[in-house]
Amino acid sequence: MGCGTVPRGERALFRNRFVRVLLLSALFLQIGVWVRNLAVLMYVMEKTGGDAVAVSLVQLAEYAPIFLFSFVGGTFADRWRPKRTMVGCDLTSALFAFLVLPAMERISWTAALAAVFVSSVLSQFSQPAGMRLFKRHVPEKWVQTGMSLYQTLIAAFMIAGPILGTMVYESFGIEAAVAVMGAAFLASACVLAFLPPDSAEDGSRSGSVLADMAAGFRYVRANRVLMLLGGHFASAGLALGLIQPLTVFVVTEKLGLPKEQLQWLLAANGVAMLIGGALTAGWSRKIAPETLLLVGALVSSLSVLTIGLSTNLGLTLLAEFSVGLVLPGIQVGIATLVLRSTEADFVGRVNGILNPLFMGTMVATMAVSGWLKERLSLEPLFLAATVLFCIGALFVFPLFAARRAPNASGDAA
Repeated sequence: MGCGTVPRGERALFRNRFVRVLLLSALFLQIGVWVRNLAVLMYVMEKTGGDAVAVSLVQLAEYAPIFLFSFVGGTFADRWRPKRTMVGCDLTSALFAFLVLPAMERISWTAALAAVFVSSVLSQFSQPAGMRLFKRHVPEKWVQTGMSLYQTLIAAFMIAGPILGTMVYESFGIEAAVAVMGAAFLASACVLAFLPPDSAEDGSRSGSVLADMAAGFRYVRANRVLMLLGGHFASAGLALGLIQPLTVFVVTEKLGLPKEQLQWLLAANGVAMLIGGALTAGWSRKIAPETLLLVGALVSSLSVLTIGLSTNLGLTLLAEFSVGLVLPGIQVGIATLVLRSTEADFVGRVNGILNPLFMGTMVATMAVSGWLKERLSLEPLFLAATVLFCIGALFVFPLFAARRAPNASGDAA
């Protein structure tokens, strides 16, 4: 492959109209989300003098809707027309942002908080609708490559997003940042308008919402692959929640450096994610999603153990780099397995069950990690996280056998 050329697989994938539109929409959404999150966070810190409760409310407004509305949003995404749902959600987010602008000075930082909350809630409806379109219109052999390209985009914004959000806020202020957010969501809606019309069968489902919710739980329970992924999600969520709030203490206590040096660990992780996303996209058709997930879980286990025990900056940076390098593969493996093992009519509800499972377990251990750190030390907590990652890896091994089974998708009845 010559320098500057695009692999044949990616060229074929980009000829798919749905892939082009969904990736371009994701680009605009990432711009809007990162500018929103960083600008609102800095604005609230400035207005409240760094009040910890106010800052935590920003995080709550961003993440609580994932836990509270993911299953509801997924259920309605399975019932409603996907294109109309996505366009409607993006337009509503843009409209709300523009309505909030005149109230910024009068209502203070609570208006910015409301913009974060509303757009985060609407995302719980639009994201599963996009997954439905991806499942329905992208051939299965290209699903993993498509997910890899999406994760590469996400990884790029893990590096560029904070820079962009900070630059917009510091250069132009919160009003401009909210305006950029609204414009980005509006641009996404305009791009999505180029999708072909929804099919006649979309949005025609009868029956109650509660019946659809119950059917979603039955579907997951009857699907061995999804149950195994649920176990992996829970283990990984418990592990991440245990150590994520403690990274700054790795810098100050294990490495003996000022807390500002945390940026180098985050930078190593972000650069590795970008490289890992590109590698995963290039090798996506050659590596099974189960293999991506298993390798990622095992490398994460070893890296987390290294971070918890290391007192050497170079070794810790290498471990952080390793975690970031395999993270896109983990995410691509999970997304591919979910799409491969789920019928299009259940994609929203399946995501609505698995995502809160991960978020709920992560929040549970995140809530006690500081308390445990005060009574123990970093080493036992990172060791416990390593064990949890290893338990998560155990849920991956049966997926290889499930892949060979004649029917791994279960029965929704």
